[in-house]
Amino acid sequence: MRIEAYSQVQQIYTNNKVNKTQQLKKTNDVRDTVSFSSIGKDIQVAKQAVSEVPNIREDVVAPLKAAIKNGTYDVSGEAFADKLLAKFEGL
Repeated sequence: MRIEAYSQVQQIYTNNKVNKTQQLKKTNDVRDTVSFSSIGKDIQVAKQAVSEVPNIREDVVAPLKAAIKNGTYDVSGEAFADKLLAKFEGL
């Protein structure tokens, strides 16, 4: 699950809350209205997209599970060290 994406969306939502009070005119015909800002609509679309993403990428995990189960999964220590060093060189 991509938790960081949901956290970022939620953070935007909480930071952009607008608390405005409106002066109401006294009339005999009082009606309630609801309106959603474009930011609110965008956030709902983003939340929906995040909720539809699967937690586990089965297309990647299934072959690895099968290789481990069969005993054919082999990790080269040298290749692992190279990738680890490459990742930390960019920091």
